[in-house]
Amino acid sequence: MEQQSAIHPFQYCNSFTEYARRKTIEVNIGDVPMGAQHPIRVQSMTTIDTMDTMGTVEQTLRMVEAGCEYVRITAPSIKEAQNLENIKKELQKRGCNVPLVADIHFTPNAAEVAARIVEKVRINPGNYADKKKFDLIEYDDASYQAELDRIRKRFTPLVNLCKEHGTAMRIGTNHGSLSDRIMSRYGDTPLGMVESALEFLRICEDLNYYNIVLSMKASNTQVMVQAYRLLVQKLDAEGFKPYPLHLGVTEAGDGQDGRIKSAVGIGTLLEDGLGDTVRVSLTEDPEKEAPVAQALIDRYTQRELDNTTIPALETLHKNPFQYEKRTTIEVANIGGSNVPRVIADLSHCGEIRMKDLKQVGHFYLPEPDKWSMNEQGCDYIYTGKNKLSFMLPNGVKEIVDSEVWTNVADKENTLPLFSKATFLSETTKHSQLNFLRVYDSEVDEVLLKRLKESKNVVLLLATEQSHAMPALRRIFFSLYDKKIQVPVIAQRTFPELSDDQLQLYAATDLGGLLIDGFGEGVMLVTDRLSSKDKEELFSKIKLYNQVAFGTLQAARTRMTKTEYISCPSCGRTLFDLQETTAMIRKRTDHLKGVKIGIMGCIVNGPGEMADADYGYVGSGRGKITLYRGQEVVKRNVPAENAVDELIGLIKEDDNWVELE
Repeated sequence: MEQQSAIHPFQYCNSFTEYARRKTIEVNIGDVPMGAQHPIRVQSMTTIDTMDTMGTVEQTLRMVEAGCEYVRITAPSIKEAQNLENIKKELQKRGCNVPLVADIHFTPNAAEVAARIVEKVRINPGNYADKKKFDLIEYDDASYQAELDRIRKRFTPLVNLCKEHGTAMRIGTNHGSLSDRIMSRYGDTPLGMVESALEFLRICEDLNYYNIVLSMKASNTQVMVQAYRLLVQKLDAEGFKPYPLHLGVTEAGDGQDGRIKSAVGIGTLLEDGLGDTVRVSLTEDPEKEAPVAQALIDRYTQRELDNTTIPALETLHKNPFQYEKRTTIEVANIGGSNVPRVIADLSHCGEIRMKDLKQVGHFYLPEPDKWSMNEQGCDYIYTGKNKLSFMLPNGVKEIVDSEVWTNVADKENTLPLFSKATFLSETTKHSQLNFLRVYDSEVDEVLLKRLKESKNVVLLLATEQSHAMPALRRIFFSLYDKKIQVPVIAQRTFPELSDDQLQLYAATDLGGLLIDGFGEGVMLVTDRLSSKDKEELFSKIKLYNQVAFGTLQAARTRMTKTEYISCPSCGRTLFDLQETTAMIRKRTDHLKGVKIGIMGCIVNGPGEMADADYGYVGSGRGKITLYRGQEVVKRNVPAENAVDELIGLIKEDDNWVELE
C-alpha cells in the first residue's frame, strides 16, 4: 500500500490501487448502526405527503420490503415533524422498526421536534439557519465570524436534543443550495460544499456530539466526486473523527439515464472504499431505488478478497479534487480537443448487414440509398476478423485485426488493431491512425518508450482484473506522470450480466476514469455471447452503445442528448413528477445537449438545478415557476400551460429544433 506521507496533499482513500474500505467511527441509528465494520447500508425517501399517515406507512413498508434499511421522510414544518410520531407508532404496530430519518430544510423548530421522535435528523447546512437570496456579500473576518456565531446559537439546541435522545444526525451539503455566505467566500465549488458542512461539524465536536454522518451531494457527478474526496482529505488533515459518508447523486433522473448517472458518481467513490450508506435518487417510485443501490453495493462485498497485485503509486501529481483533462496529441479525430469517441464491438456478429448498424445509431435508407444517424451513432466499428462487405457512412471507420488489415485492398479507409507483440514487430502501419490493444499487465518500459515516440497510435487499454477501474487508472497515472500524450480508449469486457448490472458496472468503471479526465473514448466488448444468438447479440450491442454514450454524458464529457435534472418525488412535491418528467421528455428529448431541471418544489428548485439551462419548478398547487439558468423568467404559470411556456423559452433562445 502507498505511504500516505508521500502523497498526503491529495490523499483521500487508503489506497489508489488496492481496494480497502475506509475505516470510520460507528454511528448508532436505531437498531441499524452504520460505519465501522458494518455493511454499507441502503436507504430511500418517501414521496407521500407526510401528513398522510397511512399512505406514508404503506409506502415505507414497501420500501423496507424492497431492501431499505433507513427511510427518510420530509418534515418541512412543525406539523409534519409532529406527525412523524403517528407514522412511527403505526409502523411499530405493523411490526416494522426501520429507523426513520427526518429531512429538514429551513425550519430548525421542526428539526428540534423531530429529534425527539425519530432515529436520525438530516439537516442541510445551506438552509438550516439561512434564507438564500442569491446575494454576493463582502465579508471581513469579523463579520464572517459573527455569522458563524449566529449559526452556532441557532444550531446548538438541536445538537443538545440529539445528544439527549440518542438521535443521529446527517449534515448533508447540497451543491445547489449553498448559503449566500459560503457562495460569497468560496464560490460554487467543492471546497465551498466541504466548508459548509465543516462549519456545522465544528460546532458538533465542540459540544462533544459525534453521532454524525456526512454527505456532499450534487447533480453534477464531477463536482459530487470531487467534494466527497476533498471532505475526506479535510477531515483527516484537520484532525476530525472519520465520520461515515452517505453517498448520493441528487436529481439523477429516471430509467437508464438515472441509473448510469448514479453509478458514475456513487460507483466512483465506492471503488476507492468510500461510502457507508447509499441512496440512489430516481424519479420513480421509491421502492425501485433500493435494488439499484444494493446492486452497486454488492459489487464490493468480496472485493477485498479479490484484490490482485496492482503496482502501488510512488507519488500522485494529479489533483483529484478538481477536473483536469489529460493532455493528449490529436490522432485523426481522437484526442486533443475532440470529444471522447465510442467504438462499437461487432466482432462476434458473423455476417453484418447494413440494416444491423441501426443498433449502433446508423440507419440505412434503401429507397434514397442514404445513411442517417441519431445522437448515439458510434464513431468507429470494430469487426475483428470479419471485414464488412459494404461501405460505411461518411465519418465512420471500420477497425479490423492487424492480420486482416494486411490483406485488405483499401488500407486507407480501414484501420488496423494491433496486439502488443504485432505492434512492436510489425513495420507496416496505417499512415494516420493505428489502434493498439494492451492489457494493463502488458505495460512495461519498452512499450512506454515506444508510445512516447508514436504520433499515429491510439491505445485501447483493457484489464482482466476484478478491481478494474483502479487497474486502468494506474496506467493513466503512469502516462500522465511520464508525459506520454498518446490518446487512450478505455475498454471493458464483462461476463454475463443482467441489463441493470451492465449499466451500473460499465458506468462505474468507465465513468470513474472520465471524471478524473482520463480517456479519449470508450469501448464495451460483447465477446461472451455467441454469434448464433443474433437477436440477443444485437440487443446487447444496442444496450452497450447506449450505456457508452450515457456514461460519457453522465460524466459531463460528451453531451449527445437532452439531460433531465429531475428530483425524486417527496412529501414536498407540488405535482406528479414522474408524469410531468415523462411529458417534458416526450416533447424535448430531441434537443441535443440541452439541460432541463424539473423540480417538485422550491426547496430543490433553483439550487439543485444549478447548471441546468432551463428550470421547471413547482411553486404552489397547480403553479409552476420557469427559469432560464438560475434566473426566474415566469412565475405562477398554470401547470396546464407550463410545458408550452417552457418550450417557448427554449425557442426564444434559438435552442429549439423541429423534429424531422
